[in-house]
This record gives sequence, C-alpha cells and structure tokens, in this order.
Amino acid sequence: MTVAVRSFAKINLGLYIGAARADGFHDLRTVYQTIALHDVIRVSVERNSGRGSGIEIVCTNEDPRVPLDSSNTCWRMAERVLEELGARGRVRIEIEKRLPVQGGLGAASSNAVAAMVGLELALQKAFKKRLSGAARLRIAAEVGSDLPLFLVGGTTLGVGRGEEVYPLADLPAMAMVVVTPEVGVSTPQAFADWDALMESDWCGDGALANFGGAEPRHHTSGPTGSHPTSLRQLTPPSASDRLFEVGCVLSAWLSGSANIAGYPNTGASAKGGSRGEKLLLDLVRTGIGNDFERVVFPKYPELRDIKGALERAGAKYASLSGSGSSLYGLFRSPADAAGAASRLRKQGLKAVATSTLTRQQYWKRIPG
Repeated sequence: MTVAVRSFAKINLGLYIGAARADGFHDLRTVYQTIALHDVIRVSVERNSGRGSGIEIVCTNEDPRVPLDSSNTCWRMAERVLEELGARGRVRIEIEKRLPVQGGLGAASSNAVAAMVGLELALQKAFKKRLSGAARLRIAAEVGSDLPLFLVGGTTLGVGRGEEVYPLADLPAMAMVVVTPEVGVSTPQAFADWDALMESDWCGDGALANFGGAEPRHHTSGPTGSHPTSLRQLTPPSASDRLFEVGCVLSAWLSGSANIAGYPNTGASAKGGSRGEKLLLDLVRTGIGNDFERVVFPKYPELRDIKGALERAGAKYASLSGSGSSLYGLFRSPADAAGAASRLRKQGLKAVATSTLTRQQYWKRIPG
C-alpha cells in the first residue's frame, strides 16, 4: 500500500545569525512559518519483496536537481527510521517536485519529514511499529538543522542551529506571494560569505586589538577557508547580546507589547483591523529582517530587485526566505496577493499567490 503525504514549505519571519559555535555551526534566531505550497511524497513498503530490502528514491517529474541516492535527505531519513524500529523491507519513496531546490523554503527538509511520516504510517500497517514523539524529534535533528520545525508546523521559534524548535501561538493565516527565481543559493556558501563579512567588519573596526582570538569557524557543511593564525576563534563581542536583543524584538512583535527594545507597536485596535493586519504592521515597524540578505543580495543583485518588485506590487513586508533564493511578500488580503502575483508574472517572474498555514491547518492538510 502506498501512503501519500503533502510536504509543505516554510518561510522565515526574520533570521539572525550569531556567533560560530564549537561544532562549526552558527547560533540562529528565527521564526519559522509553514505555508501552503508543497511537494507530494508517496511512500510504499514491501515486507517480503522478491527484490530484497533497500531504499529506492524516484522523482516522478524527473527534476535533475533531485538526488536519487543516499545524499537525498529522504534516503537518510528512511535509513534512520528503519534502524530505529528494527524493521526490514524494501522502501520506495516517490517525490513529486513542486517546490524549488535550494530555494530557502525548506523543501528538502520538509520532504524528509514527510517521508518519515509516510514511512511510519506504512510500517505501522505492515509491522505494527511506531516511533515515539521524542524519537521523531531526535532523528529529525540528526538528519538536518531545520527538519524538526516540520514536526511542529504553524508558527515556530527556532534557536540553536535552528534545530531547537518551540511552538508559538499561531499567527493567523496571512495572504502572501512567493517568487522563485531560477538561480539557486547554496546555504553553506552563504554561511561562509557571512563569516567573511563578519571577519572584515571585526578587523575593520579594530577588533583584533581588543578581542584578539581565533579564526571564525565556517558552517560544517560549507567550504573552509584559510585565515591568519591571529584570527583563530575570533568571536564578535556583541554576538550573544545581539541575539538577546533580537529575541526582545521578536517578542515585541509577536506579543504586541509596547516599547520592548525601543520598538513601540502600532496600537492597532480590533476596530482598526484584524489581528493579522495588526501583526503585519508591527512586523514592518520593528524592522525584523534576514541577515542573509547582507551577503546574498550583493552576489545576486537580481534577488534584491525582486524584493523591490514585491514591495512595489503592494507587499507590506517582503524578505528573502532562509538563505534564498526564494523571496516572499505578505499582503493585506488574498485579493491583493492574487493581483500582485499576476502583475509580477507579467514582468517575467515566477510568482504564485498562497497563504501561511496555522498549525491546525498544517496537520489537517498533510494527508495526501
């Protein structure tokens, strides 16, 4: 029997990069938000297959950018689930690709979690075995940094390297437009570029004289570079303070508390608009942004142009998602989003109107 599961995308409502950690990753602060765009994952398990055991990955629409071997996160996830449950059989995972590869929408991570959900359902029918909730989160975090968010859904706080997730009070569903350029952005390279930018900033303002330490560590999955020995373990003195301040700003926006971190809220009342509209206005007012824009936009100026196009089309807030290359804009209404998407398509951009998903909507729509 084949189990079909929708694999939803995410966006980042603000993304802040802190100091490099001893394990080579970076401390992050972000608010993940699941959205209605999705791939479809179909999982089947043959218990007594004449072809033996193993894992097979198939991309039904033959996207050449989707790996079909053990480098695919779905493959790694299936291996871990089978090992955890002590199950054997032939697993076939079909990926119907609709989301962009290297698009900043979490497609590969979402695919892996969808494969976990589908495989567990299939194994439950064939072997009567299930994973515990703790095992799901542990396996997801081991396979990739932003996988655990897809075991929560809705509006979720991400800390640590992004793998520590905490469900937040859901934001109401908001209309939006997502633009997916043809160019792909490598997340490891974006982290490496961020490290280089930070090193330049620190050296430029006399950081060596005051904080002489060691070379900034690169993201473990990204390329390494050589730096002077005197730069080893150099850490910006305000990295921790900055992430604390970011937490205050995010809290101010999400709670609507006035004057936190110096950012007064809009004071929009229920009579003045919906809660969603108020939160959107507060998001703009607090200036929440994405650190990756500082290194991605100079390298891919067309992405900066797309953000400007979204704003000119009426987006009240526009941002790069993750490290890109996808960008999104939030709009006051579905009609505004639909009109903007139409205008952007006439400009030659691949734009689609959609909406964010609350946690309840997310889990209700996952069965394919």
